[in-house]
Amino acid sequence: MLIRQPKKPLPARQPHLPQAVEAPQEIRATSVQRNTGGKPADTLGTQNRRIIRTHLYDQIDPLKAAAMGRDKLRIQIESLIRRICDEQRLQLSRQEEEVIGEEMLNEMVGIGPIQPLLADDSVNDILVNGAGQVFVERYGKLELSPITFIDEEHVFNTAQRIAAAVGRRIDESHPMVDARLADGSRVNVITYPLAIDGTTISIRKFMRRNMSLEILAERGAMSHEMVEVLRRAMLAKLNVIVSGGTGAGKTTLLNALSQKISDEDRIITIEDAAELQLQQIHVVRLETRPISAEGTGKVDQRDLVRNALRMRPDRIILGEVRGGESFDMLQAMNTGHDGSLCTVHANTPRDAIMRLENMVMMASMQLPLEAIRRQIASAVNLIVQVERMRDGARRIVSITEVCGMENEVIQTQELFGFKTTSIDAKGNLSGQFVPSGQRPHFYGTHAHLFEGQA
Repeated sequence: MLIRQPKKPLPARQPHLPQAVEAPQEIRATSVQRNTGGKPADTLGTQNRRIIRTHLYDQIDPLKAAAMGRDKLRIQIESLIRRICDEQRLQLSRQEEEVIGEEMLNEMVGIGPIQPLLADDSVNDILVNGAGQVFVERYGKLELSPITFIDEEHVFNTAQRIAAAVGRRIDESHPMVDARLADGSRVNVITYPLAIDGTTISIRKFMRRNMSLEILAERGAMSHEMVEVLRRAMLAKLNVIVSGGTGAGKTTLLNALSQKISDEDRIITIEDAAELQLQQIHVVRLETRPISAEGTGKVDQRDLVRNALRMRPDRIILGEVRGGESFDMLQAMNTGHDGSLCTVHANTPRDAIMRLENMVMMASMQLPLEAIRRQIASAVNLIVQVERMRDGARRIVSITEVCGMENEVIQTQELFGFKTTSIDAKGNLSGQFVPSGQRPHFYGTHAHLFEGQA
């Protein structure tokens, strides 16, 4: 049974959060600002909600509730809410009872008031700035949602539940946590004393849509000529770096590029949080492990790259290069693992090269700068720059080919760029993808692969 049978009739207590709630802290509260029938949800009465919540948790076994199916649990919760309303003489409509029931359901088996945002495919990012502000990103633009938390404790309890699900903890001694939800979404939590204005939760949603290069072109992210260059680059097993800022669409583009990889290749992916959705049959997925609460057990990307080299990979895909693993990745690219892919945070292709140089030097490699540059020039073939522009649209603004070294400088040539032509009153950009007129160098070195192709 889900219900705990009370030993005596329910007492008419004066609820006060958190003292009145005897259930585990992490599933106490829920949103008080959601629309129902055109009215703000708070018109249902915060006091009524707290009364229902208090008595509901008195009668529910949380462990059994977590083990039940969502539909069965919903029926149990709605039945209990009707009973509580009768015993406490609360005047709520059936629709209002269902709204509270859904909120309580999200508290018990979801992540509270922001659970509906996870199911909204138009939302890319969910940003909780304390109890009173929940922003979402839709189509590249941020907007304030009507959803709020009851108080700081409610936000903190939600953060604790997220951390506990991946075996982590969040408190004053461990005020920062990176986690991954069950659906693959990435979560970062930072709380007091580092977050002065309240616990902050940042969620980068796992996008179920796995878009191809052709679909991205149809949506205006690149031209069809650029698709053909990238298709040939993958066929020729070029080593490609996808460069861009936060939220620019690097992982989306990496997924699209990976669709052009042959099913005959053994692919090993290395990520902090598994987001890549490769369709090939021979894929080995590796994921880093953060340090435990005891300070042990950490496995970073550099450890995984080194291990991957012993796994007979044809291609290595590194979700994001940010440290010493950059040197090992360059070594892999230079020792027969052609067709490898990775992403890097940078604003231009030239910045991406400089970032690689700096990361290799940060790896405590006692190498002169010229030697590092030669490693990069011989390992990297193509840099694809993606950008989230001021109108929120994500576009490939440059495809740049690395052409070797000359006078201790890495030589590059831009194959395509994006030129803005106008901006309308709403801030929407108009522009065109402009070819440089330069023939890709790899077209000549891999001409045998393109015979008979247009």
